[in-house]
Amino acid sequence: VIGQSTKSKRPKEPGENKIKPVNKKVKPKMPKMKERESADSSLKSQSILTQVMDKGRFQKLAATLSLAAGQSIELRCKGSNITWNYPSYLDTFKDSRLSIKQLDRYGQLILANSTAADTGEYSCWLQLCNGNKCRKDETKTGSTYIFFTDKEELFVPTPSYFEIVYLNPDKPAVIPCRVTTPSAKVTLYREFPAEEIKTDGTDIIYDVKKGFVYQHPTSDDKGIVYCKAESQGAPQISIKYHLLYVEVPQGPPSATIAASSSRAEVSDRLRVVCTVLGEPDVDVSFRWRYPGQESERPVIIQNYWRLINRGTGHTTRISKSILHVKDFEARDAGNYICIAQNRQGETTVATEVELN
Repeated sequence: VIGQSTKSKRPKEPGENKIKPVNKKVKPKMPKMKERESADSSLKSQSILTQVMDKGRFQKLAATLSLAAGQSIELRCKGSNITWNYPSYLDTFKDSRLSIKQLDRYGQLILANSTAADTGEYSCWLQLCNGNKCRKDETKTGSTYIFFTDKEELFVPTPSYFEIVYLNPDKPAVIPCRVTTPSAKVTLYREFPAEEIKTDGTDIIYDVKKGFVYQHPTSDDKGIVYCKAESQGAPQISIKYHLLYVEVPQGPPSATIAASSSRAEVSDRLRVVCTVLGEPDVDVSFRWRYPGQESERPVIIQNYWRLINRGTGHTTRISKSILHVKDFEARDAGNYICIAQNRQGETTVATEVELN
């Protein structure tokens, strides 16, 4: 019976039209469900992310796209409340070449006069909002990685000539020498001793969208490295990367506090130091509570950090906050409390200073 209903679809008799809507509803849904099951997020994105071509044509985008540097590009994402993601440096430098607008039925991103530095991921998604609370609609997203190819700039330019990469034993480390030409051959070298570092596809892999990825870093990997790229011409060298090995337990700050003296005379200078040892790439912020705070006693607070090598191949970040009291008074006697905070929590330490 099912075979008959599909066969007789075109020259229908009037009475058979009553069955037709049932078939119409089911048929288009089947491939959509299959697509959804088999598609990864980049394929799924093709439903809402398109590139505007000349003469008003639109092109659905694949996972990657290559354009010559200098070209302008317009992307559109279907939806009335679209959020965009793009290479972060365009925000950092508030680049006037980038324009983002929300129109009635789609979001628009235009990048004019592209450069090799614009190479990266461009993605969008529909925001579902209820009052002030918004969430990402996971079924309506779009993403493509755009290579802005430039034979003069095989490596995606960076603002610095030297970068630090932290090697943590419990997570992969990335040496971000990305290229603007996906077909470029990229190799990795150690500066001292001078040698090529072989990528075995297991412990060290090359990802054209990220760079070289050390899957399981060890202290043997530390040192200075650089990348070399070749593509139809003279090879080019990347900036240098200093690989520092880190082995500090993750968690709230490990803080200590010490005063220049536990007893002070009137008019003495007092110095209280709060110190945190932690991971090199984890920021620490400090807050203070001290005896003269309520009476708005003037104090000077200095914060700074630096990297120290513990001599065993491990690198640690030392962060300090120093509170200075210039002329000690009776109201300055009491407890000095330091609250050190990182992304995993906070630690409070205190020390008492008495009036002599």
